[in-house]
Amino acid sequence: MGFTRVDGVLHAEQCSLDDLAQKFSTPLYVYSKATLQQNYLDLDQAFDFIDHQICFAVKSNSNLAVLRVLAKLGSGFDIVTGGELARVLAAGGDPSKIVFSGLGKTEADITKALEVGIACFNVESYAELDRIEKVAARLGQQAPISLRVNPDVDAKTHPYISTGLKENKFGIPSDVVFETYQYAATLPHLDIIGIDCHIGSQLTETQPFEDALDRVIQMIEHLKGLGIQLKHIDIGGGLGVRYQDETPPSFSEYANSMRPALEKLGLKVYMEPGRSISALAGVLLTQVDLLKPTNHRNFAIVDAAMNDMIRPSLYEAWMDIQSVNHNTQVESKSWDIVGAICETGDFLGKQRELALTAGDYLAVMGAGAYGFVMSSNYNSRGRAAEIMVDGEQAHVIRERETIESLWENEHLLPEG
Repeated sequence: MGFTRVDGVLHAEQCSLDDLAQKFSTPLYVYSKATLQQNYLDLDQAFDFIDHQICFAVKSNSNLAVLRVLAKLGSGFDIVTGGELARVLAAGGDPSKIVFSGLGKTEADITKALEVGIACFNVESYAELDRIEKVAARLGQQAPISLRVNPDVDAKTHPYISTGLKENKFGIPSDVVFETYQYAATLPHLDIIGIDCHIGSQLTETQPFEDALDRVIQMIEHLKGLGIQLKHIDIGGGLGVRYQDETPPSFSEYANSMRPALEKLGLKVYMEPGRSISALAGVLLTQVDLLKPTNHRNFAIVDAAMNDMIRPSLYEAWMDIQSVNHNTQVESKSWDIVGAICETGDFLGKQRELALTAGDYLAVMGAGAYGFVMSSNYNSRGRAAEIMVDGEQAHVIRERETIESLWENEHLLPEG
């Protein structure tokens, strides 16, 4: 399953990454169907002690084929835009298993979500409550809602992906949670069914999850005293994966850390994993174009760049970079793996010990989450193709963008 070496060559399931790179060219995203499936099933099994619904975070990987694989296993989806809603529906996702998060849902987004019958809106402000009420009233419906609460818990992760502190833009601040629920209860077209909490991403300890859960359960108990009975708790996502030397909890350790509290609470549990399901199910293949050794640093210029994988530049994220086929013709050196974009921040990894020659293929591991979805056309670069491997078969699930396609929606001014 996943990515292993066969006779020294890195494979995705039974497909050689060397062969895939030559056949489909690079940069190239490659996903393992078996890994996606197994990760989902392992998480599902870990929570079999309670009624639950996994809602895969579409923002982590929104390719239709990826969504379809998960939908067929019974996955729901966590979305944050109308575009993601449309993607889930196009992939055959069940709308009754969709939770709609995000700060800026438009009236059009809300209308479509109500028309298809999503499970719940995770609401983050008074203004959003009013907007959903307005749309639901116009449609003559009751909109199912939960409030995303901000428990002010330190997730101990990168500040750009921390979402549960009081200085973050997300959620209802803990000091106004109860009055916000009471206000929501006065709106006749809202059906209050849950409470939601998401404190951050790439968490490698269970304690922040436990602390957040304890605070949310206290809120639930207080809400009962106000006459507000909830049907579910959404524990969010954020469980980390191993990119370098992290030791994140397993799915079973994660579930067991919260099991006593969840069993005692007795509500249905929603969760919104993304990275923990898709990250290690994907790699980004790139080819070494030029080698530029200097007296201070050795630079390996590759055909992938920050527009293809922005995590190292944006988050200073460390991602494992491996040679697809070990090069025995040269000695290893310390290389900075950089792209050709005109930015000093354009790098995939720094000071990596690798034996390289021009033409070698490299694999950026753990690229199945927040990889292609965050890619761009900066420097007028076409975005990469995406491949899904299923055993011995490799399927194109997104065509490579052509240069001409980059300006097909642009127009010159009239002459004269």
